[in-house]
Amino acid sequence: MPRPLTLHPDRMFPADTNVRGIARALYAEVKDLPIVSPHGHTDPSWFAGNASFGNATDLLLVPDHYVFRMLYSQGVPIEALGVRNPAADPREAWRLFAERYHLFRGTPSRFWLDWVFAEAFGIDVLLGADTADRYFDTITAALATDAFRPRALFERFGIEVIATTESPLDNLEHHQAIRASGWGGRVVTAYRPDPVVDPEFEGFGANLARLAELTGEDTASWHGYLAAHRKRRAFFKSMGATSTDHGHPTALTADLPPAEAEALFARVAAGPVSAAEAELFRAQMLTEMAAMSLDDGLVMQLHPGSFRNHNAAVFERFGRDKGADIPTRTDYVHALKPLLDRFGNARDFTLILFTLDESSYARELAPLAGHYPCLRLGPAWWFHDSPEGMRRFRRMTTETAGFYNTVGFNDDTRAFLSIPARHDLARRIDCGFLAELVAEHRIEDWEAAEVARALAYDLVKQAYKL
Repeated sequence: MPRPLTLHPDRMFPADTNVRGIARALYAEVKDLPIVSPHGHTDPSWFAGNASFGNATDLLLVPDHYVFRMLYSQGVPIEALGVRNPAADPREAWRLFAERYHLFRGTPSRFWLDWVFAEAFGIDVLLGADTADRYFDTITAALATDAFRPRALFERFGIEVIATTESPLDNLEHHQAIRASGWGGRVVTAYRPDPVVDPEFEGFGANLARLAELTGEDTASWHGYLAAHRKRRAFFKSMGATSTDHGHPTALTADLPPAEAEALFARVAAGPVSAAEAELFRAQMLTEMAAMSLDDGLVMQLHPGSFRNHNAAVFERFGRDKGADIPTRTDYVHALKPLLDRFGNARDFTLILFTLDESSYARELAPLAGHYPCLRLGPAWWFHDSPEGMRRFRRMTTETAGFYNTVGFNDDTRAFLSIPARHDLARRIDCGFLAELVAEHRIEDWEAAEVARALAYDLVKQAYKL
């Protein structure tokens, strides 16, 4: 007999009954606010073509590295799950997942997936080996209907705006198709220049050549290279972009004299360069990008501190973003100083900082954001986009940075149906945290209500100019 799948209405609220009652009341005021998703990795072709997602595996398993990294850690071959393997049987891949669903107990993936199963598809039994085929058939049949096409789900989930993330080498054809379609859903892009900023990115030399083709600029010269970025940023902005995003290994910035910057670029463009030179170039480009943001108004995001593609064998076979990004220690105080010396006091420039190094919350990030007008703190990210990670973030940053130097919530996901589940989790955790402050008489209940709305909706629109 399958076990029932139930979503408790008080899930993730504090255990203390008095505090839980406060959290419940706060959550009731924000749970139905529109979703603003300012940074993520959903595929714009979904919204451009509005085609069916296919089957349960294609939708919920193949794009979600949170899921297949756990299965891989328990010995399941990635290719058996259908990742970069069109020959894999989707039903058999789903069975492998379902048989091991117990592995996700206590993880945020379990919370998100149960929400999707129950709320999106109306399934009322727990996923397991005995219900695998029932799940696969129910989900796949639903996906064949118009109600589960991407645009219908976008509207059903109450998404007001969603930002995808594209390289400067992307022609944004899907964003152009969305605009031309007349559909009212707002899908914008974000400028992610890593392939043409990071000398260690695969194909960097060819990427520079492609950038030259797209812009008509001489990307073998420093001035032409910077001009090419300005042109692409302007194009992205014309397609709705309000932000840039930078996934550097560290938060290091530099402010070299013009002649030194030009000489460094000449070495980088000629390649190859040492690891130290690559790091210095990335550091200089963060400052250059900040200068461009001051000119064009794009909000800047920095996601450092991830050792990307740590598993060399998986990277070689399956490519990027296959669950092997590992957090590293990250310095912000010294690393950001060159950039902040130039732009830290600018009130018309915004730099949103993320981290995978939680030790930096109270020591570095909160004090920095609590002082510099240009800085805001992004939410708990990647491994820390979780109940305990969100609580740690609020506890370690609020006393120094306050709530209003943060930017609400980013879902930062490729798994489309997890977006409402992730936002729901964030709203529950924030309401629980605020309820504790009310119960301790640190803020009034009406103040908590205002902050709950700000964290769920207002701050993200303000920070990202949406």
